[in-house]
Amino acid sequence: MSPPRAVALIVDDSAVNRKVLARHLETLDIASREARDGREAIDMLRADGSDVAVVLLDIVMPEMDGYETLAAIKSDEAFRHLPVIMISGVEELESVVRCIELGATDYLPKPFNPSILEARVRASLAGKRLHDLEVEYAAEQAELLRTIKRQKEELSRFLSPQVAALVSSPEGEQLLAGHRREATTVFCDLRGFTAFSEAAEPEEVLGVLREYHAMMGEQIVLHGGTLEHFAGDGMMVFFNDPILQDDHVERSVRMAVAMRRRFAELSEAWARRGHELGFGIGIATGHATLGRIGFEGRYDYGMVGTAVITASRLSSAAGPDQILLAPRSYDAVNNVVDAEPVGELTLKGFSRPISPMNVLGLRPDAAGAASRGASRAPA
Repeated sequence: MSPPRAVALIVDDSAVNRKVLARHLETLDIASREARDGREAIDMLRADGSDVAVVLLDIVMPEMDGYETLAAIKSDEAFRHLPVIMISGVEELESVVRCIELGATDYLPKPFNPSILEARVRASLAGKRLHDLEVEYAAEQAELLRTIKRQKEELSRFLSPQVAALVSSPEGEQLLAGHRREATTVFCDLRGFTAFSEAAEPEEVLGVLREYHAMMGEQIVLHGGTLEHFAGDGMMVFFNDPILQDDHVERSVRMAVAMRRRFAELSEAWARRGHELGFGIGIATGHATLGRIGFEGRYDYGMVGTAVITASRLSSAAGPDQILLAPRSYDAVNNVVDAEPVGELTLKGFSRPISPMNVLGLRPDAAGAASRGASRAPA
């Protein structure tokens, strides 16, 4: 199917002039529409002027002259980029300058030279096509940006916001490929969940998990943690990657304390429904390798290192409502937490025992800064 012909709007109070122009345009394979004066031309454009590609406009007309018509076209956002060629018997330089200042594309005196008219009309149509392509391209770019934004939002529903941003940025490829840095790992899970899941209905178990995950997710985002994974009641979060955080150990402890406080509210509601569940957390700090792990079609952003294993083992060893800090983590925050020793623990897979600390809470002078520290967390 051949593309539709370009359409020119001829505006002239002389029917003879309109017909002469229309015949010339027909020889150029350009369709035409006619208006007897400026008022009629403006009404035609506003009513059904989307197909008009160029306007041929006379100056001396009753009702609304060419200057007023040109000004009206250029002041209308829908038609301001429409090329307007003035064709008039008024040949004074002042008139030409005035028309150009008002936004006219060109100015031809009457009687017009057909060859010059053809050249000016085709140049105007080419300019209009270029503008339309630019508008189309801008619209495509805007839609692409909206699509990317939607994809990022969708990605953030399944990944940590930091990782979702990393995946969708070219500069993140190096980090995804793998890197080494100090990071703090947090493991947490429920106490008594296995017995609860065996006795309760599946729908009830799922309901408890949804409430639990919602609470945990809120605190992870608030404190700037990166969720590596969750499986059932277990969850792993790390700090200081992919976004660097000078206070990553403190952030992890503040998050754990906030989670324990919020968990107490949830557990009271669950207890009224006959569900006795506890909550334990393990935190460890150390150098680790971080980056993309998995296989084609299913990748995660993960952390590998001794700190991960230590935090996992501490979480398993923690009793209900305990937050166990590995020694290195405790050394980094001993000025902001109240903690008590729990004695030496021999963790599975480790040849030597360690002496973790159980976090009782934040010190009074540090607790007031908790909201300030959380507010620094990246969105």
